[in-house]
Amino acid sequence: MATALSVDRLVRVSVNLQPKAVPRRNFGVLCIAGSSDVIDPAERIRYYTGITGIVEDFGVDAPEYKAAQLFFSQTPRPYILGIARWVKNSSPAYLKGGLVADADLDASNWNTVTNGSFSMVVNTQTVSVNTLDFTGQTNMNGVAGVVNAALASKGATCLWENDHFVLRSSSVGAGAEIGFAVPQGTGTDLSRRMALTSELAQPLVPGMAGETPLECATDLADTYGDWYGLTFADTLSDDEHVAVSGFIEACAKSRIYLTTITNSQVLASTVENDLASRFKALARQRSFTQYSRNEYAVCSAVGRAFTVNFNANRSTITLKFKQEPGVVAEGLKESQAAVLARKNCNVFVKYDNETAILQEGVMANGAFFDEVHGTDWLQNAIQTECYNLLYQSKTKIPQTEAGINQIVTTISKVLEEGVNNGLIAPGVWNADGFGQLERGEYLPKGWYIYSQPIDEQPQSEREQRKAPPIQVAVKLAGAVHFVDVQIDVNR
Repeated sequence: MATALSVDRLVRVSVNLQPKAVPRRNFGVLCIAGSSDVIDPAERIRYYTGITGIVEDFGVDAPEYKAAQLFFSQTPRPYILGIARWVKNSSPAYLKGGLVADADLDASNWNTVTNGSFSMVVNTQTVSVNTLDFTGQTNMNGVAGVVNAALASKGATCLWENDHFVLRSSSVGAGAEIGFAVPQGTGTDLSRRMALTSELAQPLVPGMAGETPLECATDLADTYGDWYGLTFADTLSDDEHVAVSGFIEACAKSRIYLTTITNSQVLASTVENDLASRFKALARQRSFTQYSRNEYAVCSAVGRAFTVNFNANRSTITLKFKQEPGVVAEGLKESQAAVLARKNCNVFVKYDNETAILQEGVMANGAFFDEVHGTDWLQNAIQTECYNLLYQSKTKIPQTEAGINQIVTTISKVLEEGVNNGLIAPGVWNADGFGQLERGEYLPKGWYIYSQPIDEQPQSEREQRKAPPIQVAVKLAGAVHFVDVQIDVNR
């Protein structure tokens, strides 16, 4: 081909793709932590979009299933749930094999193997198994049983799980370990056929010492932080609940803790050291309790709360008056209901008009659940959109009134979303004023933004490239929980 000049000498065209915006948090994700050994400590958490996958993994008798069933039974139905492993007791080391070849999923194809073998390390010792005879095995559980029998005296076990083998050390705790399988050198090598080699198997999982609920919660928050709500599908002491609640309260990333109180002592006005009373005394704004004889009832309450779509019109709700499908409503005396209300403990309760409702929909310190939930969304939405403004700008946001106005405009768009979803509404501002806003003034939009003039910003702040302080006043829409009607009759 003849030499030719590049068109770039005359016309240069470049394409700059803007970075994708950082997504906002999902404030509808509950994490149920349980001690069933279905999920290993390294995987720690799995997410499900329905109950079917949970049944396949846990069966219908596990506490995790019972809690999840109430969560997914709500109407409208929440669409995502995390189930996490709490290492309540010391765990073994795991070797999870890769997917077995399709041909080897038929147990009859193993019947010709009469001298199977492989080697592996178990607790620093190299162990070998050989002369494995699979004659007559009719299913993959039987194939795994042959391997398990050979490993029993060597400190390990073998199970078949749907489409792969799982080997575990018999010992548990931080010192337990198990290695990948390798050929032994004699007999029919099974290390690759069982997909247990380093090239085919999943990463090794060492043994782990048992952990407290608090240790579990801190690890879930630090490493697996996509969830917003946390509850345990297991029995915890009140002290353990208080410890986890305290951590959730202190988290920089907003979260909430939920628990069901089954001890009927909470109904007694003379008992002041029950869990609800302790949470209230500690003014825990991020803890939600519910009294019920169903130990997983709180999952139903949060299942309803987590269906809120903050992007939709008039979508925010109050938890009071809501139903709990699958939970038997409590029959309480007026005095008992009053005690629970005083202790800020929620309850799904019967009324004498053949209905049952959840009441009062409050956190342990008395704040309404929907206000905590909604303002957490608002904080994250404003934070995320302001970050995206800086992150996606092709040049820069200047330290000028025009630049600060871009930030103010970004915040105002989020506040309008709050008006649209019903979190924010017009009303009278009954707090201290700032900027041009004074106590007693009416907020026609439901919100007001004040930004300190750029010329008033201290030079030291400007040199650090900080924006001047931006203050936002928000009037929450609230919700009607009680009605008082007076009827005057004249003859």
